[in-house]
Amino acid sequence: MAELDSGHYERHAVAFDSVRRSRFVERPWIDRFLEHIPAGGVILDLGCGAGEPIDRYLIERGHGVVGIDISAPLIAIARGRFPDQDWRVGDMRTVAMDRGFAGIIAWDSLFHLGHDDQRAAIARMSAWLDPDGLLLFNSGPAHGEAIGSQFGEPLYHASLSPEEYRARLEQTDMRVVAHASGDEDAGGRTVWLAQKTR
Repeated sequence: MAELDSGHYERHAVAFDSVRRSRFVERPWIDRFLEHIPAGGVILDLGCGAGEPIDRYLIERGHGVVGIDISAPLIAIARGRFPDQDWRVGDMRTVAMDRGFAGIIAWDSLFHLGHDDQRAAIARMSAWLDPDGLLLFNSGPAHGEAIGSQFGEPLYHASLSPEEYRARLEQTDMRVVAHASGDEDAGGRTVWLAQKTR
């Protein structure tokens, strides 16, 4: 199975943005995440798309955003909408950060990476978090790979097992604050909220 490349979200940037803006099923999890984020804390959004709806919500609540997405057209839309924020075209597998963050969100993005890249990404995200910083991401319910479909094209997904996610988080100095498998209020997603312990 082939991991995601930039082509899919470049070809379908406008359509994806239109669909994405209309659904904010993750809002309860974002609210839970923000309970632990200090006022004005800067948040890294990995796989930010065009900044809707998550980043608009964060910005309206006084947070700075650094948004990373592999799709240049989506980043261009985000820059047009929110010019005061930091938007970068980049691959979450290789992007470098020169600062820490109060929180990191990887919603509907981490699961586009293969197993080894997810393991590496968890370690990288932990290294970017400030002490007590929060990580919010979603995964599949069990170890495996799958090919879904979006806009008539195949779309790669992968997941580690819940046991491995928990172990990887603990190994990288994070503790699980909340976890839900198949959360119907989040569109059936499996969601993880973890906090940096040191």
